[in-house]
Amino acid sequence: MKIKVIHGPNLNMLGIREVNIYGPMKLEDINKNMEVVAKQNGFEIEFYQSNHEGDIVDAIQESINEKVDGIIINPAAFTHTSIAIRDAIKAVNLPTVEVHLSNIAAREDFRKKSLISDIVAGTITGFGPFSYHLGLLAMMQILNEIKMLKEQQQNQGN
Repeated sequence: MKIKVIHGPNLNMLGIREVNIYGPMKLEDINKNMEVVAKQNGFEIEFYQSNHEGDIVDAIQESINEKVDGIIINPAAFTHTSIAIRDAIKAVNLPTVEVHLSNIAAREDFRKKSLISDIVAGTITGFGPFSYHLGLLAMMQILNEIKMLKEQQQNQGN
């Protein structure tokens, strides 16, 4: 099974940008850690980062052609502004987990509202880079449950 991780704007600056909020870990290190865990559990994982809203929408939509089974997304600042990203997530109809490094509910008022939280399987926020690890664990659980249900349905049909 294949998981796509989509990182939004400025996440390429992790380890440099506002270390007091986002921590010292670089995006490449987060990706490497996720890749190890995914492979250990038999999952394929790919990563995408963009600072451009339309590119993120394209990456979500391309998940269908790439035979992605689930999406983990940190839309970053687009969390609070992008109806286009929300609509793309709804359109592909794939299990999706939203992650955030910081606790968006404890930040500025404009950051407290996520436009995608109500359409994703779940949201993990406030655990720094570990938010991504928790998001990966959640996605692997979701996909394993879907796989088990499909197998049960096939067995009942035989």
